[in-house]
Amino acid sequence: MIAAASFVLGFLVIGLAVLLTAMRGGPRGAREAMHTQSPGGRTTATGIIAGIAVIFGIGIPAAVLAANGDKDRSAKGGVKLTADQAHGRELFARNCSTCHTLAAAEASGRVGPNLDQLRPPKALVVNAIMLGRARGQGQMPAQLLVGKEADDVASFVAASAGH
Repeated sequence: MIAAASFVLGFLVIGLAVLLTAMRGGPRGAREAMHTQSPGGRTTATGIIAGIAVIFGIGIPAAVLAANGDKDRSAKGGVKLTADQAHGRELFARNCSTCHTLAAAEASGRVGPNLDQLRPPKALVVNAIMLGRARGQGQMPAQLLVGKEADDVASFVAASAGH
């Protein structure tokens, strides 16, 4: 919502600038007006232009990032993720999404089992990551992830599968 409003506001400001330039007699009239202004007027105009540039260059992206900050900690289905589970979602997307289907990670792989239907507990996911699996269509390699990374992915899958 903020990004759309910023986009529209940006074009409104650009349109207003074009309109005011045209009312001053086009680019030549605007240039002549700038040269006949007092030094204080030129400084004020430069400050206003710099302020608008800062708002559009830093302020709007910062507002969009702040509004999207909450997005990283929630998954589809209204599941609130811990920091470790959010990290697990990133790892899942990088390492598992090509084979497995899991709506919370927006993954739609077709080789491995659909984890939304399977709804595996954390222990089973950790076991599958550590030992690998082979069931006809393909083979999940063993130790694709290890240690905390494997635990984070397993925690994410167990918390979000089927929701």
